Amino acid sequence: MDIIADIRRPIEESFYQYEHLYEETLRSDNPLLDQVLRYIAAKRGKQIRPMLVLLCAQLCRGITDKTIRTAVALEILHNATLVHDDVVDDSPMRRGVPSVQANWSNKVAVLVGDWMLARMIGMVGELRNTQILAIVSSLARTLSSGELVQLHAGSSMWISEQQYYSIIGQKTAELFAACTEVGAVSAGGSAKQQSALRTFGRELGLIFQLKDDVLDYSDTDMAGKPTMGDIRDGKATLPLLIALERATPDEAGHIRTIAEQLCNEKDRLTEKEQQEIEQEIKSFVIRYDGVQYAYRRMRGHQHKAIEALDIFHDNPVKQALLQLLEYTITRMY
Repeated sequence: MDIIADIRRPIEESFYQYEHLYEETLRSDNPLLDQVLRYIAAKRGKQIRPMLVLLCAQLCRGITDKTIRTAVALEILHNATLVHDDVVDDSPMRRGVPSVQANWSNKVAVLVGDWMLARMIGMVGELRNTQILAIVSSLARTLSSGELVQLHAGSSMWISEQQYYSIIGQKTAELFAACTEVGAVSAGGSAKQQSALRTFGRELGLIFQLKDDVLDYSDTDMAGKPTMGDIRDGKATLPLLIALERATPDEAGHIRTIAEQLCNEKDRLTEKEQQEIEQEIKSFVIRYDGVQYAYRRMRGHQHKAIEALDIFHDNPVKQALLQLLEYTITRMY
């Protein structure tokens, strides 16, 4: 069974409307811009964020035209930040295909990302809803701040668990929280419903990022993201950070040395040397329970997210959100 299709079933008709508007919105009379926008629109991923907006609106008082337009605006904002992030990180791939900056140039990527942000601002302005405008503008600021925090932390791979949570809290978690909150706002949900769904979204976002980081230590490559990619990019995530805390000083020092070597000398290392380093780091993380620790944290966030939904009566939409929670933890890519 297609789990995503099952989760989407309570909002199927509205989701089709969202997809149509998203495609229609990412169009331009400028030939180069239109070419890049179509390229971006074609690689959408699982579309969890717009599904969250629609599901949360449906859980409150029902999906409106405002809901669908807000879902499109947030997805455009998300994809614009990804285009810019790939420039910052010099990432050659995005979702299994060349990134915009790799396929065209840094200049094209920056300008297209700027156009998308301007388009998003226009869409939100047209909604004439000050609360949605406040949520989206706050999200945009927080995403930028989170990226700067990560860049600053990037001067050293070795951050604390608290710093790690600060980074993912300002990026993935804040994005998911905004999606669930604006869904409730767009449907005229009560202040209590808005607060509960924001909490649900934040906890789900933390789980989503933790699972992404766990997948970096899997045995097979995910679509568009080779394993150990975070280490090669100079980012130490929770499974490794916890393993380092639990290891002896000598072991931890050795792992830090080879991780930095993998990051800083990857262009000079042979493929075999890279694989040997990667396998040693993976084995180290598993031996010191780093992956299982991350799973335990996910289950803790899942419990908080379930509690947040207690104010809602049981129905197919609530069940879809609970199913999405479990899927996020157990997904394989």
